[in-house]
Amino acid sequence: MPDPTLAELGDKIDDVARLVSRQTAALGALTDARAVGPDVPLLVDLLALHTDTHQCAATARSRRERSAFAAVAAAVQRLIVGRGGTVVVPEPGATFSAATMEAAEIVPTDDPAQDRTVAALLEPGLRVGERSVRPARVSVHRHHPG
Repeated sequence: MPDPTLAELGDKIDDVARLVSRQTAALGALTDARAVGPDVPLLVDLLALHTDTHQCAATARSRRERSAFAAVAAAVQRLIVGRGGTVVVPEPGATFSAATMEAAEIVPTDDPAQDRTVAALLEPGLRVGERSVRPARVSVHRHHPG
């Protein structure tokens, strides 16, 4: 008759072996997911949430609401950055770049120095690594000599 203590020890060793095997598989899956790169669909959804919270902040009726929505937008932006994305927010006066921006509106100007510069940001964009996933929508100055 086999020793019950030895049989229990064998069962425990088998349990530990199964646990190590599962953990190894889980770590392998995590490593594979990171090798694939950022989750672009998730980043696009986070950008939409970021944009919505900024719009809520801009139209909030009270300072408290504005602050709350601005805090949520900042937190969402940190999530985007933490997952490999960059929110593209061109400032007015920046040179228009077709690589990261979409000219949604043209604003005539008499000042040649403003030609092909950002007049206003309409909607932020998203870059993942060097790839522009969603161009920032902007209005662009175009010089029209009078």
